[in-house]
Amino acid sequence: MDPTLLLKAHERLQRCMADDRDGENPDDPSTVQSMPIILNIPKVNPPVKTDLLEAAAKATVACCLDDRAGGDTAYAEALQSWYGARIRKIARRARNTAWDNVHDVPGVTVESGTAKARACVPTAVVDTHPLVSRLQIGGTDLPDDAPGPLRLDVPTVFVQRDLGMTLGKAAAQVGHGAMLLAAAMPLEWVLQWAERGFDLQVREISAEEFDKQCARADAVPVRDAGYTEVDPGSLTVVAVPTP
Repeated sequence: MDPTLLLKAHERLQRCMADDRDGENPDDPSTVQSMPIILNIPKVNPPVKTDLLEAAAKATVACCLDDRAGGDTAYAEALQSWYGARIRKIARRARNTAWDNVHDVPGVTVESGTAKARACVPTAVVDTHPLVSRLQIGGTDLPDDAPGPLRLDVPTVFVQRDLGMTLGKAAAQVGHGAMLLAAAMPLEWVLQWAERGFDLQVREISAEEFDKQCARADAVPVRDAGYTEVDPGSLTVVAVPTP
């Protein structure tokens, strides 16, 4: 990661926190933007659920802070257009050849434990790349797992377990939490995080525990627009610099 390019990418990412974003015009489909998150879920030896959520979160923030995001590139332009609108993400599943093929779409792939996920540059939903649009959005979940004790030295994205979000919805939400945490934190902290490969952990917790995390001064909560699965205004995940 080039520090100069990371600085510019971070400045651009902070745009998604601004109150004066242009938003979108429902009458103009080109303004309805989305970032595809592709989850590699093979039939044989599927990944552990927590690993896959962590891969999705890491891939999202890595995509936003990639060197290409800090340059004068089509990649950066796509992100900035998305930052200025509503920050949608759509998770899709792939396997085998379909998974290999999505690497022709600009983005970043991350491995985390048993899992792989790829965050692709955003586009207008109507212009989603055919290699992505043909992938299934829902229909697959993974069993809950026991990820073990929290590490105390890495950022954490907590998922509000009682909402009962599907795997795809949760993957999109943890990605949102990771990128908003990067936008909220100072550049020096983000530089150090980037040097560690955006290492993080994801944990699902009860509503009561979740509310306690949201009350922290350094908490970065995600309030969902309510397009799918949850009520508008629901707090779905909260990201914190350390647990």
